[in-house]
Amino acid sequence: MSSAFTNKVALVTGASRGIGQAIAEALAANGASVVINYVHNKSFADSIVERIQHNGGQALAVQADIGKVADLEALFQKTIEQFGHLDILVNNAGLMITKPIEQITEQDFDRQFATNVKGTYFACQLAARHMQAGGRIINFSTSVLGQMIPTYSAYAGTKGAVEQFTRHLAKELGPKGITINTIAPGPVNTELFTAGKSEAQIDSFKHMTAFNRLGEPEDIAKVLLFLASDEAAWVTGQTLRANGGFI
Repeated sequence: MSSAFTNKVALVTGASRGIGQAIAEALAANGASVVINYVHNKSFADSIVERIQHNGGQALAVQADIGKVADLEALFQKTIEQFGHLDILVNNAGLMITKPIEQITEQDFDRQFATNVKGTYFACQLAARHMQAGGRIINFSTSVLGQMIPTYSAYAGTKGAVEQFTRHLAKELGPKGITINTIAPGPVNTELFTAGKSEAQIDSFKHMTAFNRLGEPEDIAKVLLFLASDEAAWVTGQTLRANGGFI
């Protein structure tokens, strides 16, 4: 186990699978104590905690719907109660509904904005209250913003908001010694991305990258480790498009 994040506490939202799981396990493998947030997949979250603990790390699974501020407040409270402080917030949890605009319902719209926008914003607010100098906030956007892909309009709108939060909060949080950045992955081999897509559609996305493959969750976790590290202390307000040349 590496010691790069020894004595650091990380909270990863949406960490029971996919990119969030890879991030949580990578942070733990590098010495961080990790809070695994989940909404529904308790068994998945518990298995990640068990694996981290088996490998000598510290982890805690906490259920919370980040689209609800009361849930977020409880999530942060449990993090502080368990570990005493918070150093790294990863706003990974996200919801993607892709439909033609004629088919997007009010519920579709509200659900995406509650999770992707409201949840991220108020998690940043809570982090600003709890973090000390050296804190790191990493949000998640999407490289779809650099493309014009039919059916992604509402989802892309949520991520455009996240990138603007990041830019404006950088100068608000900078005097506190807290950095805030966004990672915008391209197509990544996760359930969130592949659900509802045919093999032909997935292949078309592969060929839009420079390497003719989908990204893997571990590819994104490696980028996050840099942004969460001391080496990234001079990087803030940025969106890093970790997408294999997708755009």
